[in-house]
Amino acid sequence: MQYFVTGATGFIGKRLVKKLLERKGSVVYFLIRKESANKVAGLREFWGVSAARVVPVHGDLTAKRLGVSAEEIKKLKGQIDHFYHLAAVYDLGADEESQVAVNIDGTRHTVEFAKAIDAGHFHHVSSIAAAGLYEGVFREDMFEEAENYDHPYFMTKHESEKIVRQECKGKWSVYRPAMVVGDSTTGEMDKIDGPYYFFKLIQRMRQLLPPWMPAVGLEGGRINIVPVDFVVNALDVISHKTDIAKKCFHLVDPVGYRVGDVLDIFSKAAHAPKMNLFINAALLGFIPKSVKKGLMALAPVRRIRNAVLKDLGLPEDMLAFVNYPTRFDCRDTLAALKGSGVTCPNLKDYAWRLWDYWERHLDPDLHIDRSLKGTAGGKVVLVTGGSSGIGLAAAHKFAEAGATTIICGRDQDKLDEACAEAKAKGYQFVAYAADIADMADCDRFTKLLNDNHGGVDFLINNAGRSIRRAIESSYDRFHDFERTMQLNYFGCLRVTMGLLPGMVGKKRGHVVNISSIGVLTNAPRFSAYVASKAALDAWTRCASSEYADQGITFTTINMPLVRTPMIAPTKMYDNVPTLSPEEAADLIAQACIFKPVRIATRLGIAGQVMHALVPRVAQIAMNTSFRMFPDSSAAKGEKGGKPQLSAEAVAMQQMMQGIHF
Repeated sequence: MQYFVTGATGFIGKRLVKKLLERKGSVVYFLIRKESANKVAGLREFWGVSAARVVPVHGDLTAKRLGVSAEEIKKLKGQIDHFYHLAAVYDLGADEESQVAVNIDGTRHTVEFAKAIDAGHFHHVSSIAAAGLYEGVFREDMFEEAENYDHPYFMTKHESEKIVRQECKGKWSVYRPAMVVGDSTTGEMDKIDGPYYFFKLIQRMRQLLPPWMPAVGLEGGRINIVPVDFVVNALDVISHKTDIAKKCFHLVDPVGYRVGDVLDIFSKAAHAPKMNLFINAALLGFIPKSVKKGLMALAPVRRIRNAVLKDLGLPEDMLAFVNYPTRFDCRDTLAALKGSGVTCPNLKDYAWRLWDYWERHLDPDLHIDRSLKGTAGGKVVLVTGGSSGIGLAAAHKFAEAGATTIICGRDQDKLDEACAEAKAKGYQFVAYAADIADMADCDRFTKLLNDNHGGVDFLINNAGRSIRRAIESSYDRFHDFERTMQLNYFGCLRVTMGLLPGMVGKKRGHVVNISSIGVLTNAPRFSAYVASKAALDAWTRCASSEYADQGITFTTINMPLVRTPMIAPTKMYDNVPTLSPEEAADLIAQACIFKPVRIATRLGIAGQVMHALVPRVAQIAMNTSFRMFPDSSAAKGEKGGKPQLSAEAVAMQQMMQGIHF
C-alpha cells in the first residue's frame, strides 16, 4: 500500500509515518521543502527504513498544487491509496496571516494536488477547534452548527475543514483530535502548548509552598486532552476501514476534565500543593466589559499583566479559553475502534510522564545560560572594595568568567597585590585607587570609568565600614555614625549615581548592593552600621521602582557575617560560624545571574518576620542576646584578648550562623 503525507516532519506526522511503515510492503511519500532536504537522513533514521520505502517529494504548502513538479505529479498519478493531510499551524499565538496561508490556502492547494494525482482516500486531520466555542455537546456529524469561531485559529481550522467537505470530489474523512500532548508511555513532546503553559505556574507553587499546603485553583470549562500515541494509533486503525467516507471522527478523551481538575492532576504529578479550593473563572464574566476595558486602559495594570504572563510563559489568548464551553461526543470513533485494542488512556495515569519529560527537556529555564560566564563574560564589572575580603573573592570569580573586572580601594599596595594574584591565576584586574568616602574622589573615579570603559554593566557596591559598639558606649563618639554613613551610604550612592546615566543610555545595567543581615534582625551594638545599610536598602527600593522600565535592575544582599579583615578586631568572632569570602562571592554571582530583588538567608528573613509580627517578643530576644555578649576590647578602646563567654552565649553563636552579636 502506498501513502502520501503532508506534515510528516511534525510531531504527529513523524509518528504516523512510522506507524504506516509497520504495514508490510508499505511505501510513504512525504512533502518536504527543498530548504529542508538536509532533514531527510535524520527522518529515515527515526523511521528505521531504507530510502526505497520513504520518498521525499519537494514542494511548498503555500504554492498551487503544493509546488510539486509536473513530472513528479505524473509519476504519482494513480499510485497513492491513502493521502493524509496533517500540515498546519497549531499555534494559538500565531498571526492571522500565517494561519490563513497555511491552514486555509494550504489545505486548498493540498486538495488540488490530491485530485491531480488521483489519490484514493483523502484523510484530513482537522481539530476540535473547528467547532469554535460551541455551547454544549458537539457531535461528529455536526459542522455547520459551529459558532463563535472569530479567533484566527478557530476560524482557519473551520474554513480548512469546509474546503475538504466542499471541494474534495473523491472519498474523504475528517479527524478532529483534541488538545494533543506528549506520548503516554514516554512523555515525549516537541513544544510547550496547551496545558503545558500552566506547568511553570505549578512549578513556582512547588518551589514556594510545601506540598501539604492547600492551594487555590482556577475552575473553568472542560478541556479535552489526548496523548499523541492515541491519536496516531486511532488514525491508523480508522483510516484503513472501508466504511468511513464522508465521515468525521472525534479523537478525544471520552472522559474529559474541567480546567481545575486538569491543573490538580498535574499539580499532583509535580508533587506541588494540591488544589483544594477552586475559583470559578465564569465569575469573571459578571464583571462588565466596560470595567475590564477601563482597567486594561491603565498602563500599570497592563504592564503587571504582561509581566506576569511573560514570566509564566502564558500566551495572551490562553486566558480567553479558560471557560471553554464545548464537550465532544465520540460515539462513531469508539465504534470504529472497537476490538482494535486502541483506547484513550486516562490522564491521571500518564500525567506524571508528561510532567517529567517537560521538566527534563522543555522547561524554558533549562535553556537559559545560568553560568556567570554566560552572564558577565565580555561585560565590564566594577567591584568597590575589591582589594581584599568579599570584594577580592568576587573579583576573582568575575575575571575567571571573562569579564573586564575593575577593582578599587584606598591602599595602592593592596591593589597591586590583588593584581599580582590575578595575574598568577592567568587573568587580570584593572585597578584604580579611589576613596569612596570622599565625594570629590568618587566623582573623579566615575568620570574615569565612563571615559576609559564606557561605564560599567555590573556595579558591585561592596566597600563598607562596620562598627560594633553599643550606643551607651558611643555617647561621645558621634563621628562613628557620620563616618559609617559617609562610606556605606553617601559614598555608595555617589558612585552609583555617577554610573547610572551610562546604564540608562545603554538601557541595561545591574547594581548589587551589599547590605547586612543586621538590617533584617536589627542587631544590637551595630546601630551605626545597620542604620547606614538600612538607608541604602531604602534608596535601592526607590531606585528599583524608578528604573524598572529602563532595563536597569537592583539586588540587595543582606549578607550574613563573613570572615574578613573587617571583623578581625572582634576577637569573639574567631570561633563563630561564618561564611567564607568565597561563599559570599557566590551570593554576589547569583545576584548577577538571576537578578533577584533581594538575597537573604532564612535566618535573616525569620528575624524580619518576627520583628513585623511580634515586635515586642523580638525586642526581648535581641535585648537578651545584647546583654549576653559584651563589647569587644577594641570597642572599649582597650587592649586585651578574647572575652569570656557563658555556655549559653557559645551555644547561641553556634546555632545562629552569620548573625551579628
